[in-house]
Amino acid sequence: MNWWLGAAALLIAGGLGSSLWGAAFGAAGRRVVAQNMATLLLCLVFLLLAQGYGRPAYVDLALVVSVLGPAGTLVFARLLLDGGGGDPPGVRRLTPLVVVGVPATVVPLCLVTAPGRAMIKVIVIGALLVAGGMVTTRAVRSG
Repeated sequence: MNWWLGAAALLIAGGLGSSLWGAAFGAAGRRVVAQNMATLLLCLVFLLLAQGYGRPAYVDLALVVSVLGPAGTLVFARLLLDGGGGDPPGVRRLTPLVVVGVPATVVPLCLVTAPGRAMIKVIVIGALLVAGGMVTTRAVRSG
């Protein structure tokens, strides 16, 4: 096992399981926040697994998740949240996690990826994750 696979295992063990649990059980606000967190972590795991196993196809999965994840969160926020209950639990941790977690994963991946199409994909995925995280956090807060 290399460092990339170890980091992916850490993300899966540390956050993905609890995010999926929160998305399955809990109040509507907590489910939306957990779904957004699970999307972010899953995308980062795909990027790390792509580098760890040397499979560029996993980067395409990360690209699809980075596009569809925030769209799903926006749909859930529109349909499930009433807007009058204040911030759902955990929503204040989303923006710092996005702003710190995405560059902490994307920058090392860009450093080891050869310049070209693969690096551009990783940068686009990082930009989509940051933008999607900011937009969905704002949508969840406003209901």
